[in-house]
Amino acid sequence: MGKYTKEDIKRLVQEQEVKFIRLQFTDILGTIKNVEIPVSQLDKALDNKMMFDGSSIEGFVRIEESDMYLFPDYDTFMIFPWTATKGKVARLICDIARPDGTPFAGDPRSNLKRLLKEMEELGFTDFNLGPEPEFFLFKLDEKGEPTLEVNDHGGYFDLAPTDLGENCRRDIVLELEEMGFEIEASHHEVAPGQHEIDFKYADAVSACDNIQTFKLVVKTIARKHGLHATFMPKPLFGEAGSGMHFNVSLFKGKENAFYDEATELGLSETATQFMAGVLAHVKGFTAVINPTINSYKRLVPGYEAPCYVAWSAQNRSPLIRIPSSRGVSTRVEVRSVDPAANPYLAMAVILEAGLEGIRQKMTPPAAINRNIYVMSEEERKANGIDNLPVSLDEALKLLAEDEVVKNALGEHIYENFKEAKEIECEMFRTQVHQWERDMYMKMY
Repeated sequence: MGKYTKEDIKRLVQEQEVKFIRLQFTDILGTIKNVEIPVSQLDKALDNKMMFDGSSIEGFVRIEESDMYLFPDYDTFMIFPWTATKGKVARLICDIARPDGTPFAGDPRSNLKRLLKEMEELGFTDFNLGPEPEFFLFKLDEKGEPTLEVNDHGGYFDLAPTDLGENCRRDIVLELEEMGFEIEASHHEVAPGQHEIDFKYADAVSACDNIQTFKLVVKTIARKHGLHATFMPKPLFGEAGSGMHFNVSLFKGKENAFYDEATELGLSETATQFMAGVLAHVKGFTAVINPTINSYKRLVPGYEAPCYVAWSAQNRSPLIRIPSSRGVSTRVEVRSVDPAANPYLAMAVILEAGLEGIRQKMTPPAAINRNIYVMSEEERKANGIDNLPVSLDEALKLLAEDEVVKNALGEHIYENFKEAKEIECEMFRTQVHQWERDMYMKMY
């Protein structure tokens, strides 16, 4: 959110009476982790000397190689505005390093930085992301546990009193703005209890940091309103699920490399090649951007979520949409990402797929400007429209076959991600669900 030196941080900590610092990082599954230290240990942390046990984190390292170091990114320093007036809590987002100071291959944030260096070698300076995260608000029961009762029955862009989540959403926006976010829009989404808050695009790493911070703020402020915020992709049967559209663009200095005013759509050859790479590898990286069993309950026809591999500049049913803005705002919108995704890994695989399209000078298929949901299967085949994976199990098999996506993750992250997700699939497969009891208990 700003450019800070070590001295700036120490001065702000003293002036604002900060008592604790959270050294945050993200594990392979996208969960925010933190080591909290008293302010007396701040110098040690700022000098990259703060150690933690990496063997206790899912998918990091074995116990015999457990020592890991937290390297804080000074520019991520932030004081949480909701903490006590005296005894405030601040945070620093960290990269994970091995004892010799080299980046840890299992750190999603460091892995994304690795791919950004590949991008720079191709002549690009920035990869920007504007995310559109959606979430649900549910009431809590008397024990403080989330229920399935939404706190409103509003619809798309509804106002209070129909949208009873408006006050909570407004408080989330105020907290985010106090923390330096530039909020562009805030509104009720299609489903009851569903909301969206959009914030300004940023460079790839900062944007992913912002997504993680956003999730933390949303959950914290919702709790203060007696609500539970969830980024689960499809919490309610028969209602729209939550997506997290990724609006991405490559830059060379101040020039948007995706824009070319001389073409019919205003898209450069770089943009079409990038898009072709994403379409070519999206089935391979779907397990990364839709990483849960529940994600595939969202990717079904009829709820605006994309489930077919296609693109368009005119309608919202394809997987990739080209928004109408041009010039510096020209971008590719990848619409299948959901908010359960680890943003650092999602950015890594989308970037690498797009760069592969540029390296190989790929050409995208023809745009599909009709509503794909009303097409028959024969019509889709005739137009060369393929299906996304329909389950996490299928997506993992496609991931295993895609070397470009596996290289984007790196061997360590890929192997640990695959293992964790295969366990998840097996747990789901062997569990007895309520639907089965409802269906079969009396029948047999």
